[in-house]
Amino acid sequence: MKLDAALASNFAHIALGHVTREYPHKLDHVLLGDDDALPPRVLHPIFYGSFDWHSCVHGWWTLLTLKRLFPDIGEAAAITRPAGASFTAETVAAELTYLDRPLSAGFERPYGWGWLLYLHFEASRHEGRSWAAQLEPLARAFAERFKAYLPKLTYPIRVGTHFNTAFSLILALEWAERFDDMLADAIGEWAIDRFGRDRDCQAWEPGSDEFLSPALIEALCMSRVLPSAEFADWFAAFLPRVADREPATLFTPAFVSDRSDGKIAHLDGLNLSRAWCWRELGCPAHAEAHLAVALPHVAGDYMGEHWLASFALLATLAE
Repeated sequence: MKLDAALASNFAHIALGHVTREYPHKLDHVLLGDDDALPPRVLHPIFYGSFDWHSCVHGWWTLLTLKRLFPDIGEAAAITRPAGASFTAETVAAELTYLDRPLSAGFERPYGWGWLLYLHFEASRHEGRSWAAQLEPLARAFAERFKAYLPKLTYPIRVGTHFNTAFSLILALEWAERFDDMLADAIGEWAIDRFGRDRDCQAWEPGSDEFLSPALIEALCMSRVLPSAEFADWFAAFLPRVADREPATLFTPAFVSDRSDGKIAHLDGLNLSRAWCWRELGCPAHAEAHLAVALPHVAGDYMGEHWLASFALLATLAE
């Protein structure tokens, strides 16, 4: 399945329904006193929607990407208007001020960091708009956080949730290759050093709250930092039995027992992110079963609806 105008319109309609929807909302917020108990729109005047900060960021990435690829869809104007109102010098300054708060060093680390850089990268592709120029100070702030974080990150975080290191580096690297050579080099060196000796991955997954495949996300990360021949050798050692469809867990779509449970609904995202990885890794036949079971559930319950379109877009864009 590939992305077409009808599917793009559907994804845009879903994302427009939540990027400016403030409640329900789950804050990543450290209270230092009663005065810090503020609503999302005050703390984050851009990214106050979509249930949480990072989902709002990648909801906007979804919308800007669809607007660029399908400028004639019916939702195009509905994307442009709120983007112009949201991405301003004043709102960006407020988001930057939040980063300067005490105890904010770990805010959205690393998942939200990677998505913010990816959003800015997408904004930079929209000529004639001020979106990228407005967002650039925020992107630069998160890039500096990555550069401070990687040297002290002794061990990769391999879970299949927001804390996964490889996923954030995939997104950040694409931004850095255009905007920050120092960060691009740091990401490449860190990934090769931490993942380069991994062999015979057992792929003990999924856990019941995972939306990323630790195995396939690591492989995709390495495909971005290694020359193609070196990656082929690494991948053959990392997953040596792919031709035999082993480990079997990587080829079996996850079953989602309750889509109203926000954690269990993550498994729809796992199926979509696996489809993305398999396609990007040059194994599209392995992707289709995962995509087929997840795509019908991108909308329906808000626990998945506020974020799944972004992962569906990654999967359907991949080749």
